[in-house]
Amino acid sequence: MSRFVQKYEEWMQLNIEQEENPRRRELLEKGLGHGTVEFLRTIWFPTIQHFDHLYPEWEVRDFNNGFRYVDLAYTPGGVKGGIEIQGYGPHARDLDVRRFKDLCWRHCLLALDDWIFLPIPYLSIQDEPRRCQQLVLSFIGKFTSLDTPHALTSFEAETVRFARRLLRPFTPLELADHLRITDRHARRILHKLVDLEIMYVSSGNMRYRRYRLRTE
Repeated sequence: MSRFVQKYEEWMQLNIEQEENPRRRELLEKGLGHGTVEFLRTIWFPTIQHFDHLYPEWEVRDFNNGFRYVDLAYTPGGVKGGIEIQGYGPHARDLDVRRFKDLCWRHCLLALDDWIFLPIPYLSIQDEPRRCQQLVLSFIGKFTSLDTPHALTSFEAETVRFARRLLRPFTPLELADHLRITDRHARRILHKLVDLEIMYVSSGNMRYRRYRLRTE
């Protein structure tokens, strides 16, 4: 049994056991959709390594006093983050006018209720996993500063947080501007983080290198 399968099954069982709402409990017992499981297996777990503060099939009330369910709710410290996997068939190719309007209203109502909403195309999970992983890191960075190794200096720890918020590689000059330090100092920080295997060189020669956070 893989580590993902073990942690996933423990997480699902815990959610089922703790759920007193019969509507949500029934959904959980049926199991999550293929797209959601693939997102967790391919994107979330390799990137975050745990399911803390993440809740599947999370029930929310809309303004019409009805019930809606978010594929995955991320709620550290009581904040509201929602992730939904958008399958190509039902959400795009076969979407009729009524369902399209309902989808737009759904997003509007969640936004008005202070949710930060992240729709993930299923095709991107298959075709662009690294890009999705960076998106997840940036999404989490909206709510909380992820743990950084205790041995890092304040500048090194902030470099890791800076890298997590970006969706692309960055240059030492960009880091220098962010930290308000010299370009040479920024390069020393990045070189150390590369040696620690926290960052890696994604492109460029010695003078024009770009750096990125390791996600696996």
